[in-house]
Amino acid sequence: MADVEPSAISFGRRASDLARERPDETALLFAPREGEEREYTWAELECRALQIAGLLKDRGVGQGDMVIVGLANSPEHVFATVAAWKLGACVLPLRSDLPEWERERVVGVARPRVVLGDWPDAGSNVLSSAALAATEGNPAEPMEDRVADPATAIASSGSTGTPKIILRPGRGERVWGDPQGSFDRDFEAGNRTELIPAPLYHTNGFYILHMALFTGDRVVLMERFEAAQAADLIERHPIATVVMVPTMLLRMVRLPDFDSRDFSRVESVITGGASCPEWLARRWIERVGPQRFIFSYGSTEGVGMVVINGEEWLEHPGSVGKGVDTEIRILDSAGGDLPAGEVGEIFMRKTDTDEPTYRYVGAPQAKQTEDGFTSIGDLGWLDADGYLYIADRRVDMIISGGANVFPAEIEAALLEHPDIFDVVVIGLADPDWGQRVHALVQMRIGAPEVPEEDLRAYCRERLAAYKVPKTFEFVERLPRSDAGKLNRAKLAEERA
Repeated sequence: MADVEPSAISFGRRASDLARERPDETALLFAPREGEEREYTWAELECRALQIAGLLKDRGVGQGDMVIVGLANSPEHVFATVAAWKLGACVLPLRSDLPEWERERVVGVARPRVVLGDWPDAGSNVLSSAALAATEGNPAEPMEDRVADPATAIASSGSTGTPKIILRPGRGERVWGDPQGSFDRDFEAGNRTELIPAPLYHTNGFYILHMALFTGDRVVLMERFEAAQAADLIERHPIATVVMVPTMLLRMVRLPDFDSRDFSRVESVITGGASCPEWLARRWIERVGPQRFIFSYGSTEGVGMVVINGEEWLEHPGSVGKGVDTEIRILDSAGGDLPAGEVGEIFMRKTDTDEPTYRYVGAPQAKQTEDGFTSIGDLGWLDADGYLYIADRRVDMIISGGANVFPAEIEAALLEHPDIFDVVVIGLADPDWGQRVHALVQMRIGAPEVPEEDLRAYCRERLAAYKVPKTFEFVERLPRSDAGKLNRAKLAEERA
């Protein structure tokens, strides 16, 4: 068979083609927290995107402009994003509930042409959700085919609290027929249904949703993750793939009927975005099968990708896998390579491209070696077979009594306790230890508080003595975002 020349199609034209080829097939099903599910066909998605594109065009949006989509998970978020791409604009999804002071800093760095969101205090270039809804019924005028370049950006404050925008250089188009495209699926597949439980301001929600749509797959989008509703959706719809951060996996395991739920049609459960406790990974591997549970490790910056399935993981428990078109080095503070088994800073380099994979706006670029290996600040180690293991973020590491303590390890141990619903471990200033290990604990609803000494004894059975928390604090709720993240630095500062 002759080699097929790789070809590309813009995001905007791909949406138009799907609307023409499959006008009456469901493209998007929206599952709100309350109320009825709503379905949208490819023809409806195309029509709404064109109507909103007309509004954006009237506001001066064009090739190369930045458009902030500050909407909660909703059909309008999807329509508006496709509309911006049809005009050749770059889309920056942003949390709809950002406080004003933080939002102003991000908008100041992004300098968008238009902001879509219900933010009356954000200036004259804001279009509310009501303004977007008012376009329904407007003419859906076809647009000149344009390719956004770059097409996407993600806002991040990391653990420092300093806002930055991560631009992913790359044209707003999908390529197929490319033998180097390790994760590209056949454009004509269109027979899968994917569940998106993550917020669309996060990589796990935004990129995966649009990759699925432009592949031609159906998407079930949750307004906000809730474990029982996610399980209901998996049972009720032919969900083939779902991507969840470990916090979501944990919430589902805590469901009293987790083991009796019907997940037989799920082809893959993918996790990433944070360290996954070994006991939690084993529960999911037992539940869906080792071939169907997949670990991934990467970053919004796209500097590398590491993947492993459950079968390999059982042979290398705790690992996130080996690089996919990615080289990995573990370096010490002086930039020297560390041997297998020693924890250092993770540096990665893509082998399938020489082009930059990201650019920061509003912040210095990430640390890089002279030969092009980049670090985003994570610590880890390689085993003798080249499998990567994540220790923690460098900024989250606690130095207590001169010893390095990784919060993720302690959190994993405590989360195994059946009465603990959530936990976060931080370092607090201490005159004797430099920093003391402090655990904030959220108990399961209806469970009694466990005495601190009992929790210490529980930890001593699983951890070295210097890692056991010196102090515990019981809280009603940990302030996690919809993406499962929280700001450890802020939690520590509040307790200083």
